[in-house]
Amino acid sequence: MYNSGIFPEVIALQMDKSKEEILQIIEKTKAEEEEKNRKNRVELSFPSEVEVIKNSSIPLITKVYFDKAVNIDHAIKNAQSRMWKALTVKSDFDISMEETQNVLNNYAESKATFVILHIDLVDSTKLSMTLPVNRLVAIIQAFLQEMSVILSAYGGYVLKYIGDAVLAFFIVDSSPNNLYLRCINAMECACSMIKVVSQGINPILNQYDYPELRVRIGIDVGENAVVQFGWDTHTLDGKVITKSPHFDILGYTISIAAKMTVFAKPDQIVIGQLVYDVLEKDKQSTFRLLSMNPQMWDYFSNRTGGIYHLYSSINESESEYKEENTDVNLRQ
Repeated sequence: MYNSGIFPEVIALQMDKSKEEILQIIEKTKAEEEEKNRKNRVELSFPSEVEVIKNSSIPLITKVYFDKAVNIDHAIKNAQSRMWKALTVKSDFDISMEETQNVLNNYAESKATFVILHIDLVDSTKLSMTLPVNRLVAIIQAFLQEMSVILSAYGGYVLKYIGDAVLAFFIVDSSPNNLYLRCINAMECACSMIKVVSQGINPILNQYDYPELRVRIGIDVGENAVVQFGWDTHTLDGKVITKSPHFDILGYTISIAAKMTVFAKPDQIVIGQLVYDVLEKDKQSTFRLLSMNPQMWDYFSNRTGGIYHLYSSINESESEYKEENTDVNLRQ
């Protein structure tokens, strides 16, 4: 389990032992392995307690960001613990939408600029066909909870849950550089989401021989309208005691943010032209322009009048492959 990237604290919970006992077992195992490999003249390296497994599908952009807003090791450890609990005890899905509605109330019946983030699971239909309903529900709820926690940590808000997807937003105000900062928040959030799924959730699923989760993320920015759709009522003994307006976001940006997500490969981020344009050169270099078929993508840019460009993140494995081939071509 430890070599799969699961933290000692989480292993201790699963095996009903203390963390100290688990660390002693790990150290003993490491010593035995080191002695064995020394004899065979094979050098192996072992991860430290806070080191997590490397996943070549992680976007290259994670090398640019440093997870300043979130202690990513802490987030991964919590995700492992909560996923294990969801599979063995019960999934605790206790995310409230009250804060989202309170924030949108400040922009009611007006326009505002939002960075929109949409994340969904890849091949979730196949997942639903291979898992019992109770297990499927527990995994999806745990996944949505972890994504919601990360969003909140980066200053984002969950607008709604759509099956196994999350539609979220970051508010852009009129202060200097706020557009850039909110786009960066969303990008860092997306990177952390992919890390938490691949290094937090999946190692636990592997222990139960369940399929791993893969995600795809779309991010765009633009002006949208905040509108009221009905009311949220709260009852007690069948009587309405409070009633509050229910707000939603409508606009061009939120419409295409979900649509652009389908062009992302597993564990990949797709961003719109407006987001790409505000990024610095080093961050732009971790994305490539997507070649879009006009029959599949016919959305236009208000700035250029041409097709609205999309850019996909480059994964570490793709970068390494590209560098190797470049070296080969240069030698030839």
